[in-house]
Amino acid sequence: DKGDTPYNLRSCAYMEDFFSPKIIYPNMTKFLPFLYDDSGYLTNQKCFIITGEKIEFLTAFLNSSLFKYCFKDNFPELQGGTRELSKIFFDKIPVIQITDMMNLDFKNLIKKVQDLSKNGFSTTDVEEFIEQKIFDIYGLTTEEREIVKNY
Repeated sequence: DKGDTPYNLRSCAYMEDFFSPKIIYPNMTKFLPFLYDDSGYLTNQKCFIITGEKIEFLTAFLNSSLFKYCFKDNFPELQGGTRELSKIFFDKIPVIQITDMMNLDFKNLIKKVQDLSKNGFSTTDVEEFIEQKIFDIYGLTTEEREIVKNY
């Protein structure tokens, strides 16, 4: 099955998705890392991407302790404590709807975390602020916040 490219590869129907804002995450991992990308990075078969609306908030949510607490067990555990993060396991995860303005706030915050991290600075304060915003959006009580943070 040869395509119309100089390399005789089939065309990639979702190629444009790589150039739109997206979340990049590994196929298998222990740490559940989700990276926001608006620079058009490409990935190989070891990573997946998520595109769509309000992707910035989704990045923050997927990196939150609330997501890990509620949904870690939705992803099958593999040998060595890693987890498989295939698309089929994300389809059933409910995510609260937010406004465009709230999403813009999260965009600025996650970009700040990534910029600080890239330059070797601590991101702890910003990440804690993001956690608190997510807890607020989901209406967690003080007790629920402590349970999630200490999980």
